[in-house]
Amino acid sequence: MAELLAGFTDALTPVNLVFALLGVTLGTAVGVLPGIGPAMTVALLLPLTFSLPPTSAFIMFAGIYYGGMYGGSTTSILLNTPGESASVITAVEGNKMARAGRGATALATAALGSFVAGTIATAALSLLAPQIVRWAVSLGPADYFALAVLAFCAVSTMLGSSPLRGLGSLGLGLILGLVGTDTLTGQQRFTLGIPQLGDGIDVVIAAVALFAVGETLYVASRLRRGGIDMVPLARAGWLSRSELARSWKPWLRGTAIGFPIGTIPAGGADVATFLSYAVERRLAGQHRGEFGHGAIEGVAGPEAANNAAAAGVLVPLLTLGLPTSATAAIILAAFQSYGIQPGPLLFSSQSALVWTLIASLYVGNVMLLVLNLPLVRIWVKLLRIPRPYLYAGILTFASLGSYAVNASAVDQLVLLVVGLVGFALRRYGWPVAPAVVGLILGPIAEENLRRALAISQGDLDILVRSGFSLLVLGAATLAVVVPAALRLVAARRNLVSSPQ
Repeated sequence: MAELLAGFTDALTPVNLVFALLGVTLGTAVGVLPGIGPAMTVALLLPLTFSLPPTSAFIMFAGIYYGGMYGGSTTSILLNTPGESASVITAVEGNKMARAGRGATALATAALGSFVAGTIATAALSLLAPQIVRWAVSLGPADYFALAVLAFCAVSTMLGSSPLRGLGSLGLGLILGLVGTDTLTGQQRFTLGIPQLGDGIDVVIAAVALFAVGETLYVASRLRRGGIDMVPLARAGWLSRSELARSWKPWLRGTAIGFPIGTIPAGGADVATFLSYAVERRLAGQHRGEFGHGAIEGVAGPEAANNAAAAGVLVPLLTLGLPTSATAAIILAAFQSYGIQPGPLLFSSQSALVWTLIASLYVGNVMLLVLNLPLVRIWVKLLRIPRPYLYAGILTFASLGSYAVNASAVDQLVLLVVGLVGFALRRYGWPVAPAVVGLILGPIAEENLRRALAISQGDLDILVRSGFSLLVLGAATLAVVVPAALRLVAARRNLVSSPQ
């Protein structure tokens, strides 16, 4: 508690309040714009924040993360086009409410639900993270290797439409992570004779290329001409007593679903929102007939689950150094760019930074509530920005920012090549997040594997010697097998039910 109070003291300084406000404002803006998510925004800003103190930079990144979750509901409800993948399910009921003249109500329940869930989940993060840290310091190299394998398998199989494509994307990221000098032998690997690649592919450059450049090229290639069909807002939004009575339980249930799912490598907020929607539909009772036609519970529950999962994702990221979502992977890259490695020692070596970051999440939630309800009409106007200007600006900032990292022309070449790879991944339906996770966690997994084998003098049994590593590797196996089995069963059922 004393550490959190000290964190609030730092978070409430004028400078950090400005960065928190800047972060939540940018996050809301990018959440509103379809095709631009918090992962791309954090990646784009990484090269531009090197001159900032780490605490201020991470407060801004956390604000972007939370703000993106808030802002995604606006286009889901008014435009039926989710600005963030985790807001897909909100469009199901939210847009129906908007078309029935209840758009303001849908936006209000989404904003209030996000605030309630975000605050409760951040409190859970504050209580849970120190307990995990005390346990995590007892883990050995084999245990951390098992955790990395679990992250590889779960992210690859759950963040895409095909487990095989996810694993292929992961393999690409692992190969990129091997480029550079082997720390054990001092030999260069996969550098193609280019001296500048001796230190490896800069994670910041790769993240900007895969998310900012690759995603921008992909979205621009699918750009549709014509106007935007948006449902107008008739009034400022708030909830009546009956609407509040129907919303508060879904808010709490969504929080209870979203936070635990966010803390494990299980698909993050996307899985949590779909599960919350299914639960609310089952528990709707007399209101079940409204689902599919604008049920307020179908907005309240998923939006709460969305923001609770966002806080849950920070638990394994800060305590174990494991990203369970695309944005978490980029934030991990941001930590590494400052020479900071998240994990059990982070809470002792960078205690002030961690607790200031957690305290800023509480502050950011309040800011987001203030920004979202009265300023929703301003956010909607962002949708009028001409897309060619928007994406040209993103590519310009990506190029300038990447050059600023090392002032190297080779980095620009890497940005172009990896960006085109990112575009190809998106074009052919391969998820990008596993490639980033592989690039970031690959060297860490390799280091822990080598350390474990050195301790055991090459005996592979050390990888399954502890009960924890055995349990985690079993979970990683299930993460690969279960989705494939479920898809096979669904395919067989469709084959049986289809007319001959």
